[in-house]
Amino acid sequence: MSQTADALHAVAVHRSEALLFFTLLQLAIIILAARAGGALALRCGQSPAVGEIITGILLGPSLFGWLAPDLFALVFRSASGEPMQILSQIGLLLLMFQIGLEFDFGHLRERKHQRTVLWVASAGLALPFALGLGFGWYTAPLLAPPGVSPLAAGLFVATAFSITALPILGRIMIEFQLSRTALGVIAISAAAINDVVGWLLLALVSTLAVSHFEPLAFAAKVAMVLAFFAFAWLVLRPLVKRLVRRARPGRGHFPPNLMGALLALIFLAGMTTYQLGIFAIFGGFLMGVILHDEHELREAWNTRVGHFVTVFFLPIFFTYTGLRTDVGSLDSAAAWGWCALVVALATVGKFGGSYLAARRCGLGHHEASLLGIMMNTRALMELIVINVGYDLGVISQQVFTMLVIMAIASTVVTTPCLRLWLPRIGHPLPPAVRE
Repeated sequence: MSQTADALHAVAVHRSEALLFFTLLQLAIIILAARAGGALALRCGQSPAVGEIITGILLGPSLFGWLAPDLFALVFRSASGEPMQILSQIGLLLLMFQIGLEFDFGHLRERKHQRTVLWVASAGLALPFALGLGFGWYTAPLLAPPGVSPLAAGLFVATAFSITALPILGRIMIEFQLSRTALGVIAISAAAINDVVGWLLLALVSTLAVSHFEPLAFAAKVAMVLAFFAFAWLVLRPLVKRLVRRARPGRGHFPPNLMGALLALIFLAGMTTYQLGIFAIFGGFLMGVILHDEHELREAWNTRVGHFVTVFFLPIFFTYTGLRTDVGSLDSAAAWGWCALVVALATVGKFGGSYLAARRCGLGHHEASLLGIMMNTRALMELIVINVGYDLGVISQQVFTMLVIMAIASTVVTTPCLRLWLPRIGHPLPPAVRE
């Protein structure tokens, strides 16, 4: 009996060591590849995040698994994928806190050009949402997983079409010195409204999908989520702000006790939103939002934690997305035709809606075009939305792959278009972004 127990223990230890070995191997490859991809993207005049996203896709079955299937299987299939999945979700939770922390609600209160901002934000949401809903609903019998209702598929595609990547757009605008121009204020303000409404839509659609479209169950989940949000803002926010101000964080100074308390708070909020029936990432985002006006905390987080999140955790999420993306699943001319239609509809919705709204408010052709291009930037935010839809089982791998391609395409074109059109409105290109 003792020998059997010893043998089982030895097998368990061996499996644990093998799991650790392959997880460390995966992490080493992912981090190094992401740094190389980011550096290459900079050389090509793109944001490093674009290179990291593409690198994550290339590490999946779309390229690595296609060119070297045996080596790909050795690296990514020799052990359970759960450690990578858990790390990607923890990283995403921390990233969503970081995004919420950096959210500037001052853009939403900007009175200058307020009419243009509201028109662009509304049109940039309504038109892509309508096109995405129509596409998802119409193609559900062909492209959605079995048993998924056309409404569920349509709502998730519509939400994916509607999102704008505020963090990436903000970085690109800083690179082009647009953040303090009238056009930049309009773009970032409209994108901020899009983000707020987009996350609310995602939470709502997720709750709707989890409740299986039962009115009473849906209403109960929405009520519980709203109650938690109200509790976080009215009760938790004053307490945490008092804790932060007592600890006095600043650039380069992040008291360990405060860091520990914040990490525990983020994880507890994620657990709460998960138990309420929506994804844990919303808890992280909410904790960031309630502390968005603590500027010293934001500086301390970005200095001591933020870089680790973006260098270590974010590439894991991109690669996790890449492992679920299989360009080979688009194995017919019809599938590639649907993919082209997804890219076209998403672009027409965002660019077209924003352009028409800007023109209606008196902006010229080039200004309206630039605004449409900036609003069409999706990147990381899009990947988060479609991963939620995929985890809920309402979009298939084919549609997932199509939306990943759309997210990359909509982001890659932003920088070249800005470089091409900004001189036409008299805005000089900074030396750092010139070809």
